[in-house]
Parts: sequence; structure tokens; C-alpha cells
Amino acid sequence: MGNSGYTCIRRMFCSFNVLIWICGGGFLAIGVWLRFAAPGYATLLPDHAGLSADYVFMAIGAISFVIAFFGCCGSWFESRCFLIIYFMLVVMLFLSEFLLGSLAFVFRGGIGRMLVHELKYGIEKHYNVTDRGGILAPSVASIWDKLQVELQCCGVSSYEDWYDISAWPGERWVPRSCCRPRYGSVYTEGSGDDLAGGDCRKSGDPSLLWDKSCGQILQMWFIQRLHVVGIVGLVIAFLQLFGLISSMLIFCTVKHKRKSSKTYKSYSPSVDTTLNRNSTGTYLDD
Repeated sequence: MGNSGYTCIRRMFCSFNVLIWICGGGFLAIGVWLRFAAPGYATLLPDHAGLSADYVFMAIGAISFVIAFFGCCGSWFESRCFLIIYFMLVVMLFLSEFLLGSLAFVFRGGIGRMLVHELKYGIEKHYNVTDRGGILAPSVASIWDKLQVELQCCGVSSYEDWYDISAWPGERWVPRSCCRPRYGSVYTEGSGDDLAGGDCRKSGDPSLLWDKSCGQILQMWFIQRLHVVGIVGLVIAFLQLFGLISSMLIFCTVKHKRKSSKTYKSYSPSVDTTLNRNSTGTYLDD
């Protein structure tokens, strides 16, 4: 590879990793901010709190930060050790993504049922009417009430998910955030479980409640954005492929340059082309 081509690839690779390094730091900062600003969202999945948005952002940020560090230092200092570590990390990341994606596709039904079960378990065991939490740490009740009002939904699968929960054992009630506004049952954020209007949550009339489930709305929202997921996946795969090829090109070029610098040209001693003659002036035979 010529010096100009090598320099171009090296600078592009270094700039690329600097950008990934900055993005990784940004994701890490967002995850930390979510952890302290909205820690209550993790309790929606009490047995799988690691799947909450804050932990996901922190994991993505930390992985990107570390990988980009090795790539940037490897290209800048022309370190073969850092470059090979970068290559191995990207390969392991790619294989992990492929494995997780394949498992998620194969077991998509089981994963969906697990999420529904965990959300219902959070409603049944962790919904507390009197516990509204705070601004920095909203409770499960506050989160579910806000979610149902904004999405205009009720329950995970249906409004019956709210029946006989720990907040009102033995009762077929729903939270007032499930009530439709036109029936005078408007839920006001920050008002706890108090309601200005009729008590539709105890009426047992489904026509007074939102007719769609939150799980159904979230599923439709995700399906409508599958093309975005596909585009993001292709972009990530292309960036990883670019990183793998560039790191190997730089690695091989650095190895070749160092090997060439240690090789010295050997010069043969000059051969005397003059023919030896004896004292009589005749040429000596070999």
C-alpha cells in the first residue's frame, strides 16, 4: 500500500473511532442521567431491571467507549497490539449481536410472553395508590398512570389486569387513569388517586374505560418502526465491517513497514575487473 493510501485510511479510521468514542461517551452520560432522573422505570420489570433504558444506554456507551479507545490509539500510535485487540473486540461484538438477534427471533413468542408476565407482575405486586414517588424517583403507580393517560390504554393485555391486585385485593377495580375523559373521569397528574368526577374505576362498565391495552399499542408502535430497526442494523453492520477491514489493513501495513525497516540491503564488494598479470606481462589463467 502506498504512503498516501495508508495515511488516508489511517486518518479516516482514527477520525471514525474518535466519533464513536464521543458517541459512546454521550450514550454513557444519557444512561447515567436516566438512572438518576427516572429510576422508577426499572421497576416496571422488577425481575429484569437490567433491561431498563438506563442500563441499556450505559452498556452501549461503555462498550462503544472501550472499543473506540483501542481503535483510536491503535491507529494513532500504530500499535499492532491495540489494533488486534480492537479487531477481536469488534468480532466478538458482531458475533454477540448475531447470536442475540437470532435467539430473539427464534424465541420471540416466549420473550413477548415473558415481558407481558413481568409487566402484569409489576402491576399486581408493586402498584401502590398512596405511593406517588417524587420527581426524580417516580413510583410504579405514577409511571403506569402517566403511561395509560398518554397512550390512552388500560392494562397490559386488558383492563382486567387490574382486577384483584395487592392495592385493592378482592376488588374488580381499575385505576382512574383508565377512565375516558368524556365521562368526567379525567385523571390529573400529581393528584394521586383522587378524581374530580364520577368514580368510573369501580363501576365495572368497560365502556367507560380505554378500549385498547398498553401492550397492544406498544406492539403496534414497534411494528410500525421495524424499517427503522432494519436501517439501524445495516448501518451498524457496515460500520463494524469498515472497522474490521481498516484495522487489518493498518495492522498489516505497520507490520510490513517495521519488517522493511529492519532489513538492510547487502552490497557485494566491487570486483576488480583488471586482469592479474605476471612479471612477464602475460595474463594469468584462473
